[in-house]
Amino acid sequence: MNILHCVESYFPDVGGMQEVVRQLSKRLATKGHTVTVATRKTTARNSKNIEGVQIVEFDIRGNLVEGISGEVEKYQQFLLSSHFDIVTFFAAQQWATDLALPLLNQIKGKKVSVPTGYSGFYIDKYQGYYEQMKTWIHGFDMNVYLSENYRDINFAKANGITNTLVIPNGAAEDEFLHPKQIDIRRKFEMPSSHLLLLHIGSFTGIKGHREAIEIALKLRNQNITLLMIGNNLEKMKMVSLRYPIFSLRYLWNQLFGKKRIITTFISREETVAAYKTADLFLFPSNIECSPIVLFEAAAAKLPFASSDVGNASEIALWTEGGIVLPTQKNKSGYSYVSVNKSVKLVDDLLDNKSKRHAMGEAAFANWKSKFSWEIIAKTYENMYLTLINAA
Repeated sequence: MNILHCVESYFPDVGGMQEVVRQLSKRLATKGHTVTVATRKTTARNSKNIEGVQIVEFDIRGNLVEGISGEVEKYQQFLLSSHFDIVTFFAAQQWATDLALPLLNQIKGKKVSVPTGYSGFYIDKYQGYYEQMKTWIHGFDMNVYLSENYRDINFAKANGITNTLVIPNGAAEDEFLHPKQIDIRRKFEMPSSHLLLLHIGSFTGIKGHREAIEIALKLRNQNITLLMIGNNLEKMKMVSLRYPIFSLRYLWNQLFGKKRIITTFISREETVAAYKTADLFLFPSNIECSPIVLFEAAAAKLPFASSDVGNASEIALWTEGGIVLPTQKNKSGYSYVSVNKSVKLVDDLLDNKSKRHAMGEAAFANWKSKFSWEIIAKTYENMYLTLINAA
């Protein structure tokens, strides 16, 4: 097969969608298919062939609602003049998908949509966009969703879309099926008596960092280290400034308290080692579709406590490896945990080592049998072949 994957940004850029497309693309290339990724140009990328995947770059920013700038015509002409067997668009509300929506009936090959959640669905300025989506969505030959029950798949059902398939996210066997080589506790000089709570997410202000710190500071056990890994670390200061009381409590603990809170950005190898070292994955994020980090926690035998965000409740059920914290959602669809109620649940889980161990073992077994990227890539391959053979 000759496959094109279209995504806003790609490796070496980091993030959930970048990781999904990378894992699928390199595995499909390994299976003998020709895979091309159309994505944003970045000076950090020093090769146009990464892990057997061809990269075609475009200097473009934005989406249809916020406005799009850059090599718009060049990208659209590329889509119209190329002839791929499969063209898959990952994530709505970004230029790589948005610029293709009005052109779907002119693009050759089978078209696949992987919308990943419609994050702006409840935001007022996106209402016109989703009115048009009621028409655009009929231009895809297949619509892939990450959950059985979320705003994007429910939108499809409400608008008469029947060509749908649920394919979850996952985690990589080649990362998690070997012993950790890095001593994370030693690297960050963590006391041996401390329980390690882990949070992974870009410091954007909407990944629950503030809530995770508040929960950690209120836990009754004083022997706690909260390790928060993510890029855009400079934005953490901006988030703190918006909450002066929180900032003072955080600063007081860092100066005089026993609990330790570490914010950092480290290598992928070190991040995987952190998953394997931690005692609990704490993820009170505000907005997600299907968080890969929860699947990665499962692959590391690490139980998780997550906000009710995206399909976290499904992942907890699928993996048997997590709990969902009490959560409220605002009119824009953002999730916010009840900190005090969450503290009680996290305290109870930290006090019950045997329960955490059982959750981790169950999560690992379920991940290995259902949610490895190798299994998921095979599902995509079968779906692509079925579409082509149906032509």
